[in-house]
Amino acid sequence: MAKKTAWQDSAPVFAALGDATRLKLLAALCAGGALSIAQLTTGTAITRQAVTKHLLVLADAGLVRDSWQGRERLWELEPSRLDEARRSLDAIAAQWDRALARLKHFVER
Repeated sequence: MAKKTAWQDSAPVFAALGDATRLKLLAALCAGGALSIAQLTTGTAITRQAVTKHLLVLADAGLVRDSWQGRERLWELEPSRLDEARRSLDAIAAQWDRALARLKHFVER
């Protein structure tokens, strides 16, 4: 079996981030620490069931984790997966920079 690349490892993260609702949930978790479903749905038109489904997608991608505090399930950001995705994007950007530098060098000759 072929070894997975960093980009392949990051694909689930980018897929999970490709939804506006999930991005809003991540932003809320970045700003507020561990939050319950009730806290995440306050002031929105999104149902608790929908938020739970979105959080499970984010959890499958490794972007959030849950814990129980009594009878309440709390969700919090898992920043390490975002860091990995950022490093993948940085690697892609570096490749583009090198390709553009080669093109510039070729055009200027």
